[in-house]
Amino acid sequence: MTEPLPFEPSSLPAAPRPRRVGLAVAVVVLGLLTLGAGLVWNFLYRPNVPATVEGPAYLYIRRGVGLSAVLDSLRRPELLARPGDFARVARWWGFGTPAHPVQPGRYTLSAGLGNLALLRLLESGRQDTLAFTLKPFHYLPQLPRQAGRQLSLDTAQLHRLLTDNAYLMRRYGLDTATVRTLFIPGTLRLFWPTPAAAFLDSVAARHRRFWNPRRLAEADSLKMSPVQVAVLASIVQRETAQPTDKPLIAGVYLNRLRRGQPLQADPTLLWPLHGLGTRKRVLNVDKKVDSPYNTYRHKGLPPGPITTPYPQALDAVLRPVHHNFVFFCARPDGSGFSDFSETFAQHKAFARRFQHHLDSLKIKR
Repeated sequence: MTEPLPFEPSSLPAAPRPRRVGLAVAVVVLGLLTLGAGLVWNFLYRPNVPATVEGPAYLYIRRGVGLSAVLDSLRRPELLARPGDFARVARWWGFGTPAHPVQPGRYTLSAGLGNLALLRLLESGRQDTLAFTLKPFHYLPQLPRQAGRQLSLDTAQLHRLLTDNAYLMRRYGLDTATVRTLFIPGTLRLFWPTPAAAFLDSVAARHRRFWNPRRLAEADSLKMSPVQVAVLASIVQRETAQPTDKPLIAGVYLNRLRRGQPLQADPTLLWPLHGLGTRKRVLNVDKKVDSPYNTYRHKGLPPGPITTPYPQALDAVLRPVHHNFVFFCARPDGSGFSDFSETFAQHKAFARRFQHHLDSLKIKR
């Protein structure tokens, strides 16, 4: 005998229609997928580098650093709008691991970059160059300090290379005294992390570009090598800042060289005393210093430059004003110009006038 049901069939709720259930599930799934896609898009592609009124920002990554150091740099104000989002994506990506190593360099953070694009940029190592300004320097130890302020460079290694006579001769045909002629002040385009040897090679490449066939021919017409031109140009540069006086002073020194006279250039006396850039005047006692740079005691050019001459000073020696002057003296008006003379008597008259001006200044003080 069949057991009676505990309820009447008519009391059961109507079963839902399968079509409506499937539609509801599809809507929920679609919503979840849309939400997930939106989150993924936000994390990967939503712009994270804001625009600034100063222009593009730069991220500097030193050699040997890991993800933590990169993230610390990116937390600086105005580099990223949401540094936390980038950190999550970077860790998910595995940035900083052997499979995705950190590449050193200076990177331009263009406005509108998303996290994924930024990661791909940093991982690729596609850094940009910067304008390195090489300024004149008098002594070799000054160069590594100057380069280290603008570049990520091993300054100790650069110093070792500059003092390695065998390396300099083999690589550039110069020694520790003449290597300073390799450096022509101006702007070079370099990568921010630059090895010391690559830095010197870049400097040498600029030197080769400067010494084109025309300038080499001009040096040859003076019976001088590029090194000799640079040594004399370094003296001319220290004697005056007036562009029009440079070729005139170059002509004076060339006349002395042709006549076999000592150059008697005051700036060369200060170089071995490490007084260039710190002392304004030369004393009589300085003329007694026993040094190959003492052009009062030794004829001809000193063994190396006393500073790194600008292209204008080099060209002043290559294209001097032809005259018969063998003396010059600074004018007492403080203009920076000089008075030129052919005879010692004329020169003494100019020198007395200049000394009288100095004496009057002392009295006023």
